[in-house]
Amino acid sequence: MWNEEDNKLKKIFEFKDFVEAFGFMTKVAILAEKMDHHPNWSNVYNRVTIELSTHDAGNTVTDRDRKLADAIDALG
Repeated sequence: MWNEEDNKLKKIFEFKDFVEAFGFMTKVAILAEKMDHHPNWSNVYNRVTIELSTHDAGNTVTDRDRKLADAIDALG
C-alpha cells in the first residue's frame, strides 16, 4: 500500500534478493520513461524504496503520481 506523507507517495518493495530487486527497478524505469514521470528511489540489497511527487506542481502528489503508483503495482 502506498502511504501519502510529506507531499509524497511512498512505498517499500521487498524481493528475494538483489537481482530480483534490480529487475523490478528496470521494469519501473521503462514504465516511468513511457509515462514521462520519474520516481525518486533507492535500492539496498533486496529493498526498493519509491517516492512519487510532481515537481512541476510544487512537489505535491497529483494524479500523475497516483497513475504511476497504480502502474507500478500492476507490474507485480
